[in-house]
Amino acid sequence: MNRTEFIIATAIILFVAFAAGWFANWLVHRFTRVKQSDVADLDRMSQELHEAEETRDQAITYLQQRESELTNQLSQTEAELNAAMDGLRDARREAEELRGQLG
Repeated sequence: MNRTEFIIATAIILFVAFAAGWFANWLVHRFTRVKQSDVADLDRMSQELHEAEETRDQAITYLQQRESELTNQLSQTEAELNAAMDGLRDARREAEELRGQLG
């Protein structure tokens, strides 16, 4: 094999190696390509997640407001109960004093 034949054989081998690498790269990208339907599904799921987070935030806000209202109502009820108990205690004491004066 002379020098020219060696150069031609080497060039052919390098070209075949290049073509095989390019074809392998094309195959890999062909099979790993993301389908448009997958992208649409991801977009839909992200939108649903965003809506769910907004709903959760609204629910948390509502529950905090409701808790505050119920806490205020409980405080008012306790104050009314204490006032009623004080009034009942005073009435009992007054009744005992009147019984003591009569008896």
